[in-house]
Amino acid sequence: MSDIKKVVLAYSGGLDTSVILKWLQDTYQCEVVTFTADLGQGEELEPARAKALQFGIKPEQIYIDDLREEFVRDFVFPMFRANTVYEGEYLLGTSIARPLIAKRLIDIVNETGADAICHGATGKGNDQVRFELGAYALKPDIKVIAPWREWDLLSREKLLAYAEAHGIPVEMKHKAGGSPYSMDANLLHISYEGRHLEDPNAEAEEDMWRWTVSPEKAPDQAEYLTLDYVRGDVVAINGQTLRAHEVLAKLNEMGGKHGVGRLDLVENRYVGMKSRGCYETPGGTILLKGHRAIESITLDREVAHLKDDLMPRYASLIYNGYWWAPERVALQTLIDHTQEHVNGSVRLKLYKGCVSVVGRDSKTDSLFDSTIATFEDDAGAYDQKDAGGFIKLNALRLRIAAKQNARRS
Repeated sequence: MSDIKKVVLAYSGGLDTSVILKWLQDTYQCEVVTFTADLGQGEELEPARAKALQFGIKPEQIYIDDLREEFVRDFVFPMFRANTVYEGEYLLGTSIARPLIAKRLIDIVNETGADAICHGATGKGNDQVRFELGAYALKPDIKVIAPWREWDLLSREKLLAYAEAHGIPVEMKHKAGGSPYSMDANLLHISYEGRHLEDPNAEAEEDMWRWTVSPEKAPDQAEYLTLDYVRGDVVAINGQTLRAHEVLAKLNEMGGKHGVGRLDLVENRYVGMKSRGCYETPGGTILLKGHRAIESITLDREVAHLKDDLMPRYASLIYNGYWWAPERVALQTLIDHTQEHVNGSVRLKLYKGCVSVVGRDSKTDSLFDSTIATFEDDAGAYDQKDAGGFIKLNALRLRIAAKQNARRS
């Protein structure tokens, strides 16, 4: 351990990472640099600075970085260009933040001359894989300290006891006492794990949810909004041009008001176990619906279907931590190429937990031809007799097989 003199710690100021900070100082006798990322989690980050100072961290070695725009522009939006959904439901709110945090950890290592990085992900979870795959991809010889794989504080109750014994303040204790939920938050989502959620048959407590009202208590009046797209990304809401992180923040606000974006999921972790978590992703739920709508009139059919075929593989790469892998980069290049003509607007309706598409238009790139698609007289734009030959050509192999089956019987 003596060869590690300085460590960069991904530090939220919460229970886990505050315990880790103290543990690093006691166990490794090393200098610690703290890194706290503002990813739009909606929390005041200055308390993290105060806590770090309380632990004796030098002011110049406390990094608090506003990464909201980079996060949404360079990570969330590229992911949504692929209409990415993991296991049919999960919008990857935790997964997509990890490669950015890994990138910034390595940046700070390079700036400060640190020997190692440290994270608070447990030895049971996916985040340890995501952090470390990203770090090794960006700095192959970096040393990684993963406390949950080293210490004996293997429960949240033990963490709580350690914190209290060392005078580490703990916010957000559960109302019934004991440790809080294990939570992760950024502009894309909030996740909740632990406590009674470990029983997959137990309904989540209503007061657990933070961003969204219950759909039953959402307004009785629907709200309409218009999203403007340029090359597959939202650039304006209701005619107001916004930066990437402002788009997602606004959609979170609008979706949360109408109870949009709650998810209760048992997922298959990369490390081999099933895990139950609850997620709030109001803005992401709206983004997904809107993006598929604008693609429906601007993308060629086979390009759209190719994207749908590739999406589960792309989603797995992100979920499992391979953002920096060459195969993800290759897929991203293809996906981004398909977005060149994904321009236009989509009109959506929000109502009691639902997002409905009510209109889509593209003045420059629409492939929807009403003169052909009409049920009225198309003045010769489409000869319906042509369909007969098309059908017979595609039925040929079926007819041959049917005749062969008849001979066998």
